[in-house]
Amino acid sequence: MSRFASGKDSYAISDRSGFRYKYRDMRKEWNGLLVGKDEFEAKQPQLGPFRKVFDAQALKDARPPEPETFTVLVGNPPLEDPNMAFVKASAQVGQVTVNLPTATPSTATPTGLSATASVGAVAASGTGTVIAATYTVTVASYLGANKYYIDGVRQDTVSLSEGSTYRFDQSDSSNSGHPLRLSATSNGTWAGGTQYTTGVTTNGTPGSSGAYTQITVAVGAPTLYYYCTNHSGMGGQANTP
Repeated sequence: MSRFASGKDSYAISDRSGFRYKYRDMRKEWNGLLVGKDEFEAKQPQLGPFRKVFDAQALKDARPPEPETFTVLVGNPPLEDPNMAFVKASAQVGQVTVNLPTATPSTATPTGLSATASVGAVAASGTGTVIAATYTVTVASYLGANKYYIDGVRQDTVSLSEGSTYRFDQSDSSNSGHPLRLSATSNGTWAGGTQYTTGVTTNGTPGSSGAYTQITVAVGAPTLYYYCTNHSGMGGQANTP
């Protein structure tokens, strides 16, 4: 068996720095490098093999979402009913009022070992007025004079779009004796203007339930102003962009 010399009088070159050291003073690192004792570095713990840790995936007493259910009406084609009709409607953001007739459901029972069926739906048709916006009108005193408040804002400037319908609701009891009307002149008839009536309808008595002034804005309508027919200086502006 071969033997190695002790190397007590020998020198060696460091694998890291290239400096010469006494052989017996050198140390071997974890990666096999032979270095001087002043160069020696212990193995960084983070370089060691890691213990594998697995996060649990399953939940105890899990509550997954339940599948959505829906109903499909099936009949022997064609599924027809004299009470059925189809409705086509479009609306802007606001209130939609539609009167619908009552539709009688239709049923079909297929017979035989096999059958085909079509999916259908019962619909209804109707007419109504699409209200783009309803403004709540109240009356309150400001600096000793009554003023209109629109949705709580004193003499607020409102915006009316061409082709849309808007309602000024005067059901609040504070509107009693203060009919609201529209004009192309600021302060209306109090400033020598005339009442604007194109597309305008009124209902009820101001201050009573269901009372309102309503306008369907015509194409090319001028800038309008709302005013009280009984008192000057109560109203504000209604832009028609």
